[in-house]
Amino acid sequence: VQLVESGGGSAQTGGSLRLSCVASALTYKSDCMAWFRQAPGKEREEVATVDSDGITSYRESVKGRFTISKDNAKNTLYLQMNALKPEDTAMYYCAADDLPCEVFMTRTSGYWDQGTQVTVSA
Repeated sequence: VQLVESGGGSAQTGGSLRLSCVASALTYKSDCMAWFRQAPGKEREEVATVDSDGITSYRESVKGRFTISKDNAKNTLYLQMNALKPEDTAMYYCAADDLPCEVFMTRTSGYWDQGTQVTVSA
């Protein structure tokens, strides 16, 4: 198993959740690690990415509220989600690939976990 995610669940508007994704040693060294999400009836969208140099990027709607980070000692990727909104409700996926993040965001290649549900109530 390459990626194992945990930490999803329910929160109220304005609340916080943290997602964790433990990667195998090799997968953790990928050029890009990312969080994606997909809401019912909507297309998958990238949420945040971090490359091997630690450079991060976020989709506009989560900037200032979500933080992507890595713990090299634990081979773990995190997504700290604060000030949650109902529109953040979705299945969240951790993913990794040896592609530049700007390319990986447009593909379904690489390694993906099983996803975890995040539900934000009004």
